Amino acid sequence: MQVRRLTGQALDDAIEEVARLRIRVFAEWPYLYDGDLAYEARYLQAFRASPQATIVGAYDGDWLVGAATGAPLTDHADDFRAAWDSTGIPLENVFYCAESVLSPRYRGRGIGHRFFDLREEYAASQGFTRVAFCAVIRPEDHPARPSEYTPLDAFWRGRGYAPMDGVVANFSWKDLGDARESVKPLQFWMKRL
Repeated sequence: MQVRRLTGQALDDAIEEVARLRIRVFAEWPYLYDGDLAYEARYLQAFRASPQATIVGAYDGDWLVGAATGAPLTDHADDFRAAWDSTGIPLENVFYCAESVLSPRYRGRGIGHRFFDLREEYAASQGFTRVAFCAVIRPEDHPARPSEYTPLDAFWRGRGYAPMDGVVANFSWKDLGDARESVKPLQFWMKRL
């Protein structure tokens, strides 16, 4: 296994597979995302275009089995400004860890920690003082919730992140099996570097 930041041609070569990974992994609980490859490719190009964004890849040989993205929160200001307005924290100080996706059979091997390590190290090297991410909030009694599901809260807290009181963004996507998009709340978590 190798986990590394992707740059140049390696990044260009990985974009389509990262898009496929996002669709596969986010189809799982709690996101239940009914993804679209064309949308994913456009979404990921924004990371390719941002000079301070990063994509980290996890490889088993030549096979991309996981990926994590990050960018300045200001790159997402249109999406998140309302959620952050009451915090008093300047958006330009925050690096946003947008997602971590990993094929199920590779979980529990420390790769999630490497995803965060590499993004946090990169954010610090770029002068950011805080790192944040957001996670979807689903009701405990949601009918699609697997009985064996364990939230990642303990993992995130163990890395020094804490949920930000009242800092919740709203996004729309189509859940698997639904006819149209619906709004979902996403809770922000943050830590200081």
